[in-house]
Amino acid sequence: MLDPKQLDDFARRLGEALPAGLTELRADLEKTARLGLQQMLEKMDLVTREEFEVQKAVLERTRARLEALEHRVAALEAAAHGADRE
Repeated sequence: MLDPKQLDDFARRLGEALPAGLTELRADLEKTARLGLQQMLEKMDLVTREEFEVQKAVLERTRARLEALEHRVAALEAAAHGADRE
């Protein structure tokens, strides 16, 4: 999920883009923008960078283990074919 500080910063910058005379509208716009962005991001079912890195590490370990098993099976098959010839 996006950092709440980044959402607040974006909403604040959006509000600051309005003319100074519209301070009430500015606060309402910041609040609405923050809530809208938060809801949109939640619907997108995003993961944090930390969650992504954990899953990446799991995948890398799984891939390495699969490759090791493939080599082991190939060696066993080669040994079995060699025994068949004798």
